[in-house]
Amino acid sequence: MDRVLLSASRQNMVECVQLATERGLGIEIMAFAQPDIPDSDWRSLVTEYRPLLRRVPGSIAMHGPFMDMAPGSPDSHIKRVTTERYRQAIEIASALGVELLVLHANFISSIHTFEYQMAWHSRNLNFWGPLADYARQQGVTVAIENMWEYSPDILGDLIKDVAHPNLRACLDVGHAHLYGEVDFTDWVKALEPILIHTHINNNDGKIDIHMGLNHGVLNYVVLLNQLRQLSRPPSFTLEMDAVDFMLSSLPYMDLTQAIDHKMDVG
Repeated sequence: MDRVLLSASRQNMVECVQLATERGLGIEIMAFAQPDIPDSDWRSLVTEYRPLLRRVPGSIAMHGPFMDMAPGSPDSHIKRVTTERYRQAIEIASALGVELLVLHANFISSIHTFEYQMAWHSRNLNFWGPLADYARQQGVTVAIENMWEYSPDILGDLIKDVAHPNLRACLDVGHAHLYGEVDFTDWVKALEPILIHTHINNNDGKIDIHMGLNHGVLNYVVLLNQLRQLSRPPSFTLEMDAVDFMLSSLPYMDLTQAIDHKMDVG
C-alpha cells in the first residue's frame, strides 16, 4: 500500500481536502512555499486550515519556503535570513500539526568544482544540525529535497554526516531526472538509508513542468516499483498544480488499503 499525499495550494486546498477525504489520502501544504507568505498574516491561514486538515485521513506534510534560500551561503546575512525563514516554517508546521516539513538546500550546480562542493558541505553541516534540533523541539521532521544537485551524494552525504533523527531526505523524481547526472537507481541506492518522502510528477525531459504521471517521458510503473521495493518505502506526494493531473495519476498508486494516519518518521 502506498502512502499518498496531494499537493494542496491556496487555490485548490478545499478541493484537495475533499479528494483526500474521499480517497483516504494525505495532504502536502504548498501555501507557505513562497518566502513572502510569512510576512503576511500567516496565522489567519493557520486558523483557516486547521479545521480542514482535521478532515484529512492521511499524513500531513508541508513545503517550506525555497526561493532565494541559501543555507550554504558564505554570506552571514543571507544565512541569517535563511535560518529565520526556516525556523518560522518549522513553527508554522508545528502550529498546523504537520509531521514532515520539506525544505531545500539549494546547491548551485553550475559551480561544478570539488572546492565549492566541499565548502558548501561544511557550511551546511553547521546549518542543518541546529535546525534539526529546533525541529525536534517543535515535533517536526525536516526532509531536504533535491533540486539542482547533479549527484545524490551531495545531499546524501550531508544528511548522513549531520546524523540527526529529525533530518531526512525527500527525493524529487522529476528533479533527479532533469538535473541529475546518474541513473535513478543510483539516486535510490544512495538515499535509501535516509529517504522518507518523495515528490512525483512527470515532465518532457527539458522543463520541470509537473505533469501527471501518465504524461511525459518518465515511466512511473518502473520507477514506483523501485521505490516500493525498499525496506522502508517512502511516502509519495503527487506534486502537480492541477487536481486533474493528480486524479489521472491515482491509478498508478496502490490504494488498496486504508491509509495510516501517521507519517513514518522513525
